[in-house]
Amino acid sequence: MILLVPKAKRKTLEPHLNARKLKYNGMKKLIHLSFLFFVACQSEVSKEDLKQLNGYWEIKKVVFPDGTTKEYKSSSTVDYFEIEDLKGFRKKVQPKLNGTYDTSNDAELFTIVKKEHGFQMVYKNELSEWSETLLSLHETSFSVVNKEGVRYDYNRFEPIELPPK
Repeated sequence: MILLVPKAKRKTLEPHLNARKLKYNGMKKLIHLSFLFFVACQSEVSKEDLKQLNGYWEIKKVVFPDGTTKEYKSSSTVDYFEIEDLKGFRKKVQPKLNGTYDTSNDAELFTIVKKEHGFQMVYKNELSEWSETLLSLHETSFSVVNKEGVRYDYNRFEPIELPPK
């Protein structure tokens, strides 16, 4: 549908349309700057730290670009990471009460690439390619952010131990 606006009316709409365009561009820049600021303010992850990724991790929180968060009290699945020589995989597993895990044969392969501001985990499969930047990595926690600015916070998974009978 084409909307014809008389020339006199267009003049009165232009400031409004320009203001909306500036507001949109301003928000876009703010999101990108916030992402860069967040990445720059995180503690630097070293190559030696990367081995700490090996093991079982549970998601604790997701922080979206607009600042809203989603907290996870518990989850039925955890992520298992295994890395060797800057290559690795990530697999979803389900912990069982006896200390074992149910798993499938699916795994997301990734490579770790050194970038100016740390390391990126680059995932690639037949359907898509994406990356996550490691923001922080410690023995008991780590955080990554994707290019959309969504941050994922993980804690090392601690299985529930039932007392022996």
